[in-house]
Amino acid sequence: MYNMLQANNLRVMLLGMVDDPRVVLIKLADRLHNMRTIYALPPAKAQAVAQETLAIWCSLASRLGLWALKAELEDLCFAVLQPQIFLRMRADLASMWSHPNKTGNARKTYGKSSSLFHQRMESVTAEHEEPSEADEENISMKVLLQAVLPFDLLLDRKKRIDFFNKLVENSNLETTPKVVRDAAFALGSLVVCEEALERELFISTSYVPGMEVTLSGRLKSLFSIYSKMKRKEIGINKVYDARALRVIIGDKNGALHSQAVQCCYNLLNIVHRLWSPIDGEFDDYVVNPKPSGYQSLHTAVQGPDNSPLEIQIRTQRMHECAEHGLAAHWLYKETEDKLPLETSVTGSGTTTPSFFSTDIEDQGSIEDDGSHKYSSLKVGDPVLRVEASHLLAAVIVRVDKGARELLVAVSFGLAASEAVADRRSSSQTKRWEAYARLYKKVSDEWWCEPGHGDWCTCLEKYTLCQDGMYHKQDQFERLLPTFIQIIELTEEEENHYWAIMSAVFEGKPVASVTSNPSFENKLGYNSSNSTLRDSGINNKVYLLRTMLQWEKQLRSEASLQRVEYATKPYEASSGLLGEVVIVCWPDGEIMRLSTGSTAADAARRAGLEGKLVSVNGQLVVPNTKLKDGDVVEIRM
Repeated sequence: MYNMLQANNLRVMLLGMVDDPRVVLIKLADRLHNMRTIYALPPAKAQAVAQETLAIWCSLASRLGLWALKAELEDLCFAVLQPQIFLRMRADLASMWSHPNKTGNARKTYGKSSSLFHQRMESVTAEHEEPSEADEENISMKVLLQAVLPFDLLLDRKKRIDFFNKLVENSNLETTPKVVRDAAFALGSLVVCEEALERELFISTSYVPGMEVTLSGRLKSLFSIYSKMKRKEIGINKVYDARALRVIIGDKNGALHSQAVQCCYNLLNIVHRLWSPIDGEFDDYVVNPKPSGYQSLHTAVQGPDNSPLEIQIRTQRMHECAEHGLAAHWLYKETEDKLPLETSVTGSGTTTPSFFSTDIEDQGSIEDDGSHKYSSLKVGDPVLRVEASHLLAAVIVRVDKGARELLVAVSFGLAASEAVADRRSSSQTKRWEAYARLYKKVSDEWWCEPGHGDWCTCLEKYTLCQDGMYHKQDQFERLLPTFIQIIELTEEEENHYWAIMSAVFEGKPVASVTSNPSFENKLGYNSSNSTLRDSGINNKVYLLRTMLQWEKQLRSEASLQRVEYATKPYEASSGLLGEVVIVCWPDGEIMRLSTGSTAADAARRAGLEGKLVSVNGQLVVPNTKLKDGDVVEIRM
C-alpha cells in the first residue's frame, strides 16, 4: 500500500530529478522489469505492487512523455488486476481483426498487402473461439504477462515484423497459448495496415513531390481501451482508435509549413479513397486547434479487414508541438485511468455497468447531431474550402434549412494554406480583411445563387452529410468530395473578425480597428509566456515547483486508488511527510526543512543568521512560515 515510507521515497526521487532527470528513468526501468517478472510474487503481493504501479509509475511515465513505456506498464497492471477481462479483450480484438474476407469492403481487402506476410498471419490465427471459463480460471499470470507486447515493439516497425516472424517460425506454435497468439496477431494486423497505406502513398503522385512522408503505427493499450469503453459506455467494436496509423509530413523545419499543410489534406483524400471513412469520425484540428494548441487531422476508416482504423495526419511542426510542446498536456487524460473492480466486456454491443461515469467526456468528441452543432452559423462567417490539397478562403452567403444547406462564396485567388498553418499569428488581421472584402464584393454585386460570380469568385452550394461535413452539390444535385470546413472562432477572434468586417463595409481603415495595443495582446498575438523559465528565474526553481506539483497530484491519485480497493481511504497531505522544500539563494541550494520552519530558520541553516530574508521576491519578517516551492533569498 501507499504508506508513509513510500510517500517519502517518492518525494526524494522527484527532488533528485531537479538535479538529474536520469534518476526517474532508472527507477522506471527498474519498475518495468519488476512488473515483467511479477508472476514470481504471491498473488496478493503482486496485486499490491500493480496497484501502486498504476497509481504512481504510470502517471510519472505519462508526465515524462514516455507513452509506449506507460502503455506496457498499464497492460501489465491490467493483466495482474483484471486477468479475466484482459484475456477476453485480447480474444475480442483478435477476432475482430482476423477476418480478411468480410463483406462490404471488397475493394480494400488484404489483397493489397504482402501475400507472404498474410500466409504467416493465417497460420497464427487458426480458430478464434471464445475463451472458455476453464481457460480463464486456469491460465497462469506468467502467460498473461507474455501477452503484453514490449514497448520497444510499439516504437520500432522493423522489430514488430521480426517479432512476428520469429513467433510464426516457432516449431511449437500450436502449443503457444492462445492469448499470446492473439497478441501477436494484433501486432500483425497493424503491420498489414502500415503496408497497405505505405503502398498507396508510394504509388500516388498527387502529394507534393520530394516532400518527406513518415508513417508509423501504434496499438492502443488494453487498459486504455477498457478505460475508454467504460467512460463512453461503448462496446469494444466502437473504439475506433484501438489501432492507429500516423502520417507526418516533413516541412523542412517550418520552411515549407504551408505546403505541408496542403499535403495533409491531400493525403486525407488519398486515405478516404483507399478505405471507406466512418461517418462522423472526421475531426479537423488543423483549422480548429484544441485549446492546448494541438493540431492534426483525425479520421476513422474501415481498414483492410473492414474493421475500424484511426488515421492521424500532421506536419512535422504540429507533431513536435504535440509530443514536446504545449500540446503535450497530460493532466486531462488522467481522470479516465481509474480501474473499477469488475465489469463485462463483449465484442459487440454496448455494456453499461452501474459504476459507469456519465459526466466525463473525451476532449474533441461531439455527441450532438450536425444541425445542432452548426446552428450558430450565420451569414458572413469565414470558412475553408477543401478540394484535395487546394485550400481556398470562403465566406457564408446564405444559411438554409436550419443550417443543413449553405451557399458559400469562394475566392479562387485567395489561397488559405498560410492562414491554416498559422491561424493565430499576428498577420491574421490581413487575412480577416481579405475574407471581409470577399463578402463585401458579393454583397455589392448582388450575387445570390449558385454559379453567380466572376473569373475569381464563385458561389457554390453545400449540403450537410452523414459524415458531419458540408459537401459540395453540383447543378445535378450530386455530392462531390469537395467540402467546407467550418472555422470555429473563439469569442475574442469573433469580435476581432466582425470589427474588421464593419470597418470594411463602412469604408474605414482596418488599421484603426487594431490600433489599440491591448487589442492584439487580448487575442494572444503578442503576449509573452509568463512561465518562470521565460521570466528569467533560474530553471531549477521551475523544475522544483513542477516536481512538487507532480508529487501532490500523484499522492492524491494514490489515495483515490486505495479508496477503490480498501475500506479505509488514505488521506495524503504534505504535513504527513513533516517537511517543506525550498530553494535557498544565492547558491540555489534545494533545502529540506521541517514543517513549520520560518524564514529565520532558513537563514540559520544557510549560516547567515540575522540577515534580511525575502520569500518569492518580497521582504518578510523572520517568523514567516515557509511553504513547499518557496524561493528564499538571503540578502548579503
